[in-house]
Amino acid sequence: MKTLLLALVGMALSATGAFAQATATQTVTFSVAAINLIAVSGNPGTMTVSSGTAGSQPNAVSDATTSYAVTTNQTTQKITGAISSAMPSGTTLAVALGAPSGATSAGSTTLTTTAANLVTNISTLASLGNTITYNFSATAAAGQVSSTTRTVTLTLTAGP
Repeated sequence: MKTLLLALVGMALSATGAFAQATATQTVTFSVAAINLIAVSGNPGTMTVSSGTAGSQPNAVSDATTSYAVTTNQTTQKITGAISSAMPSGTTLAVALGAPSGATSAGSTTLTTTAANLVTNISTLASLGNTITYNFSATAAAGQVSSTTRTVTLTLTAGP
């Protein structure tokens, strides 16, 4: 009987050893880099000045068929805009960008080869479907201008 009791106690002690736990640890290192992205939905249609009123300058035309998206995880960003080369004499290309929530649009801004602020005070957001409205105008002195293009560069950068 003693032998049986010793056998049962031995089995009980070895069973509790089977439930012992082992642990291991790891250190996980992580970071988030600066993210500043801007994209446009496509190109606007051709804008042709083709009408006016006698005694007045020709009627300007506009296009609001495109939009832009912006993502930044930084504060105090801005969008600037510039064109690739000067406009023909007597013509003007302007753009107005709708501002995402919390940001400020500069409204309609004439584009030149020098970057101009279009939207300011952009901070930590992801926003899409923001409007882009182009306005193209010509004076009578511009004469007839053959179809030509300008590349508009929108840049998301640090700024007020």
